[in-house]
Amino acid sequence: MSNINIPIVEIFDSTLDIKSTALTFTPSLNVEPILHEIQYAVIKLLKSKQSSIIDLNAMPFAPGEKEKIRQELGNGEVEILLNAMGKSLLFETDYPGVWWIEHYNDEEQVTGTYIEIAHIPEIIQAVDEEISAGLQRLTQTLNDRSESYENE
Repeated sequence: MSNINIPIVEIFDSTLDIKSTALTFTPSLNVEPILHEIQYAVIKLLKSKQSSIIDLNAMPFAPGEKEKIRQELGNGEVEILLNAMGKSLLFETDYPGVWWIEHYNDEEQVTGTYIEIAHIPEIIQAVDEEISAGLQRLTQTLNDRSESYENE
């Protein structure tokens, strides 16, 4: 990849004399390696049923690179809004099994951005303890109804 020219605006004194210049820098080139990592993770998911998570906040990105990755992955058919210990948005990308996940704090600021390669993202899978508690509540509801019918 070649160098990129970015326009920089310089403002001089109170007359607001604006001069445009260009700054040249080399991007960090993370987009292509992340896409290859996703490709490898999808192969691993298909062969061994093993999911993977890529923490995008743990990586240095040049301006616009994270957005470019998001654009490259596109949007799939599934969007999930999760409200558990804060808001989380999960989007299936245009590539089934590749999920874009963002976690937010109470001020609606992104606190974590991940790409998860899985059949279903781990965060939305019910764990046995939750399923068991739900079963107990359902059983109690049915018992209460049964008793109510008997008393009529």
